[in-house]
Amino acid sequence: MAYIGRQPTIGNYVKCSALVADGSTTTFTLTNSTNGESVVPGSENNMLVSVSGVIQNPGTAFTVSDNQITFTVAPGASDTIDFIVILGDALAIGEPSDNTVTNAKLVDGTISNDKLANNSITINGTSINLGASGDIVAGTDWQPVVTADGSTTTTTVAGEGYFIDTTSNPHTIILPSSPTQGDTIAIADYAGTFATNNVTINRNGNNIQGAAANGAIETNSQNVRFTYVDATKGWIPTIDATAGNYGALYVAATGGTVTTSGDYKIHTFTGAGCFVVSCAGNNAGSNKVSYMVVAGGAGSGAGSCASNWAGGGGAGGGFREGKCTSDPYSASPLVAPDGLTVSATTYPITVGGGGTGVSANSPGQGGDGSNSVFSTITSAGGGGGGNRGDPGTVPTHYGRNGGSGGGAAGYNLNSVPAGMNKGSGNTPPVSPPQGKDGGQGGWSAAGGGGAGAVGSDAVSNIPTSPSTLAGGNGGAGAITSINATPTQFAGGGGGGGAAQTGCTPGPIPSATGGTATGGGGAGGNGHNLSNNNGNAGTANTGGGAGGAGGGGIVRCAGAAGANGGSGVVIIRYKYQ
Repeated sequence: MAYIGRQPTIGNYVKCSALVADGSTTTFTLTNSTNGESVVPGSENNMLVSVSGVIQNPGTAFTVSDNQITFTVAPGASDTIDFIVILGDALAIGEPSDNTVTNAKLVDGTISNDKLANNSITINGTSINLGASGDIVAGTDWQPVVTADGSTTTTTVAGEGYFIDTTSNPHTIILPSSPTQGDTIAIADYAGTFATNNVTINRNGNNIQGAAANGAIETNSQNVRFTYVDATKGWIPTIDATAGNYGALYVAATGGTVTTSGDYKIHTFTGAGCFVVSCAGNNAGSNKVSYMVVAGGAGSGAGSCASNWAGGGGAGGGFREGKCTSDPYSASPLVAPDGLTVSATTYPITVGGGGTGVSANSPGQGGDGSNSVFSTITSAGGGGGGNRGDPGTVPTHYGRNGGSGGGAAGYNLNSVPAGMNKGSGNTPPVSPPQGKDGGQGGWSAAGGGGAGAVGSDAVSNIPTSPSTLAGGNGGAGAITSINATPTQFAGGGGGGGAAQTGCTPGPIPSATGGTATGGGGAGGNGHNLSNNNGNAGTANTGGGAGGAGGGGIVRCAGAAGANGGSGVVIIRYKYQ
């Protein structure tokens, strides 16, 4: 380093006190010639030693250790130790100037905590010295789950978080009584039940959001972190959020008659009610339901008192089914490609009643079944069967349109060779179709349409022999296992059997009513056979009623149609 003027002397130069040789002593103690204090050279290399006018070779002629010099050969008694000069004292370096000692010059591990102005750290109110070992929580220190029992309270500690399970009871937490600015308390809804069983926040003498009143958490899945600010505002929520659903959640609901099949709940509604969804689930669990909605089956037409003609079969109620892609049950061929997504709300359920059959010797057509409804799914009631209980007008002999179409009544093909018109199914139209057409009327009456098949047409030739008097069969229903058992629903009713022209005396075995399946009723028998009245559809199947036979044993008494079967709604979902 360059200096202006004279370069300063650096080091602690010391001349040692005189030493006297005796010819045997090799080690001498070094002292300062000025004050007699002991001196430590640090190294022989920073010394000048003269004996009898000869400068000694350091390290060879002598060595030093601490404050002593040792000659390799003892100076003789006649020798003179002229002088010993120390050219620098290793310890006498003086006090370093401010900001001149770098970190690299410090020996590792030599700075103790008592030399530091700040020798500990504090997190969440807990302090620990630097270099010490121990547990300290950075952030919220979450505690074990607190299960509310309705009486025990929880006194909170700053920096801690609490999972509160209020499944069975409400709970009260008590905030710290002497908080400092920045203290936090976290509360989380363990079971998602804070709306049912609240958590009361006892302020413990401090304000909550500036108000001197206790607070409450009353929303399901609510998570709140309170932070203390000052005496005016007290505790304020710095985090206030409703937890989302990130794990597997499943649909949960009530309503109807509930049964279980494996991991699936099945709700069966045989009358009006509500499907109440409390949890809508999610994709990881379940959030859709499979469904079957069957409308009421139709009533059937009456048979003629004054002639040969029979009443048409009532149609099965509209049949609509949707199956979740993951649901393992065997669905009908009419199933929609997926179920319905539900939300946590109440779904009113409508179950359609069966249509009314025509009384003996009465006008009109068989009554249509009533609609059944679940959510966005409406199934139309079955179309009523054509009637011959009263001569009436031709249109009353037709089958009616509906979820499935009603069967037409019998008529004199000499007058109307094409017969009476059938009712059309899938009215109003939906996809997949909810039902089939009824059968076309002939000399006998036709069967009502079913969910799975059209009603059979009636005898179309003029009956000149006993083999041509049977009523048309009802259309088959649809088979599904949504209720965990293969079951056929929404079958059409059979058409009534006719009487032979000229009313041949005695019963004719071939004049039977048409058969029916899927809850449909069989048609009444004709031409002097017993059991002339139509048969009712089965309740909660949506089956159509069987039409009444024509030309009964007591002709002038006539034969009555029957009522259709009521509908049904079945909802199914994965619950675990």
